[in-house]
Amino acid sequence: MANTKIVSLSGDDVRFKKTNAVENSAKILLTLCALVAVAAVICISAYMIISGIPALLQVNPLEILFGTVWAPTAAEPSFGIAFVILTSIVGTAFAVLLGVPVGVLTAVFLAELAPAKVAAVVRPAVELLAGIPSVIYGLLGMVILNPLMYKLELFVFKGSTTHQYTGGANMISAVLVLAIMILPTVISVSETSIRAVPKEYRSGSLALGGSKIQTIFRVVLPTAKSGIMTAVVLGVGRAIGEAMAITLVSGSSVNLPLPFNAVRFLTTAIVSEMGYASGLHRQVLFTIGLVLFVFIMIINTVLLKVSSAAVKEK
Repeated sequence: MANTKIVSLSGDDVRFKKTNAVENSAKILLTLCALVAVAAVICISAYMIISGIPALLQVNPLEILFGTVWAPTAAEPSFGIAFVILTSIVGTAFAVLLGVPVGVLTAVFLAELAPAKVAAVVRPAVELLAGIPSVIYGLLGMVILNPLMYKLELFVFKGSTTHQYTGGANMISAVLVLAIMILPTVISVSETSIRAVPKEYRSGSLALGGSKIQTIFRVVLPTAKSGIMTAVVLGVGRAIGEAMAITLVSGSSVNLPLPFNAVRFLTTAIVSEMGYASGLHRQVLFTIGLVLFVFIMIINTVLLKVSSAAVKEK
């Protein structure tokens, strides 16, 4: 009778093999998720390039990027989007200049100064702002903000015979709506970053004689600046990509981005005309989408570089 070799596994060996199997499965799952994310970016990039390039082969790219006349349905069509690009840059910049300071200071209040009962009311309100659909912001802006801006417009241009009245749907309204819309993102991310600052930093500053406010602005905020920069990046992305709310409050006309002018952003240019556009007109709208895509990529890259530099300094 042949000798039979019996190998018994201890409980520790079995648990070790199960642990390895779970870890390997988790690694595979996480790798697949990462590949899906990368594939999505590649597919979106490829689609935008493929869809946006054909118009550039029929219309001079310089005419599209630097032309100031948008008349795609005229007998001699013109596809200049210089004012649209400038409006997106100016509108986003002013929205960030208004929204980021308010958002960061609100985050400081919630993380450092607010009594527990007050924070319990303010924090859910901020979270609720993040969950409100963008079209609701647009409707509220159209019903509440635009009439107020129209009254201001009538006061500022009283007696003018050259001003083209917008009914309050102008650049100021668009900037204010965008500034409000980026608040939830900036507040939430900034508050998380501020709370992540070690308590020892605060204790050390207070022990050296610094006041509460001095500690916040000279110790806590500089330490949390990388997270705050991330909040700014996300806020800029939200502002640039917004369409529906801005369509309702901006007037959607191609003009210089002056405070009381009806204006059109890159996103609203696509939304307002894609439904009926055809032929070259439709192709140019895809080109506008490509310009917006490149625009967002450049801004995010710059801001992320700044954020990385802040982390290295830290």
